[in-house]
Amino acid sequence: MIKMFVMKTCPYCEYVEKQVEGKAEFEVIDIGKHVRNLKQFLDLRDSSPAFDEAKAEGDVGVPCYILEDGTVTLSSKDVGLEPMPESYGAACRIDGSGC
Repeated sequence: MIKMFVMKTCPYCEYVEKQVEGKAEFEVIDIGKHVRNLKQFLDLRDSSPAFDEAKAEGDVGVPCYILEDGTVTLSSKDVGLEPMPESYGAACRIDGSGC
């Protein structure tokens, strides 16, 4: 099963979450739903080099995926999903820009 960390207010998350509806191979974890979900995500974000580029750009780093082998990726293509087109809208950054 692929774990997918999302947040309901993230446009990118909303876009890819629609693609996994009804797909049992994805476990969707909303980091805004409960503090334990946020803690799990922050532990991952603080320790995984997969987030280095996102952090450098001021991005939160969602959606993020943990593959069955433990690999962490922020690329929707890596899990067979279509990334949100640039024309669809902007991403949210930690500083609030792009929302």
